[in-house]
Amino acid sequence: MSGAEGDPRPAAVTVVAVPGNGGGASRFAAAGSFLPPDVRLRPVTLPGLAGVPPEPDLGSLRACAGWLLARVEAEPRPRVVLGHGVGGAIALELAQVAAPAIDGLVLHAPVGARLRSRRFPRLMALPGARALGRRAFAARGLRPLWRRLLFTRPVPPERLERFFAEYADSPSFARLFDLVTPEWFESLRPVHVPAALLWGERDRVLDVDQVGDFRPLLPGCLVSLPGRWGHFPMIEDPEAYAREVAAVARRLVADGGPR
Repeated sequence: MSGAEGDPRPAAVTVVAVPGNGGGASRFAAAGSFLPPDVRLRPVTLPGLAGVPPEPDLGSLRACAGWLLARVEAEPRPRVVLGHGVGGAIALELAQVAAPAIDGLVLHAPVGARLRSRRFPRLMALPGARALGRRAFAARGLRPLWRRLLFTRPVPPERLERFFAEYADSPSFARLFDLVTPEWFESLRPVHVPAALLWGERDRVLDVDQVGDFRPLLPGCLVSLPGRWGHFPMIEDPEAYAREVAAVARRLVADGGPR
């Protein structure tokens, strides 16, 4: 992979980052400031999350993947798509339908496996639970509880404030639970794109052993299990997160070669 014609230096890698439910591009903001010059972060905010108006046409994962594809194709190559949580499900769907458009795929603790048995998805299926859940995540009085459950180390107050406040401004929070279903996951086929799985060994939201559910979908993928990471390392330790993402993105592009 080379830069401009006659320039032997590698082209900069563009990482299009898709956040999980209830948050937006700001979740990656702190990490973005630590990336090296040859890795450019382009985070996106899904419609209906973190203050971005909903789009009624995005009623399926396929439609969300099409929305993401337009953002990906607007970026220069080589480009790597990074999806976290439900953003990982959308990134995986994109790879199902438009693999030639991407040069690498990074799934960070993606949602989709074990939906029939996991407690939280079953809880969110109860009447009214999703609306209540969104309000609960944003409620100031409950934030000490969420801090203990979601994070493994102290986080600057201003970063936490934005993290929790975005749930209150995410009307599509409930709808995303309807898009990622057991039937969708069971219909997936292996994708042949340079890929990596990232999963913190201290993740309290999605158990790290779910890595085994995703590996068959990404033949030959790189697997990285940072021992100190929880579910939100981009917020807890943005410098280490940036370092890991940069290394993985470079490796995927190098392994994939020119396309």
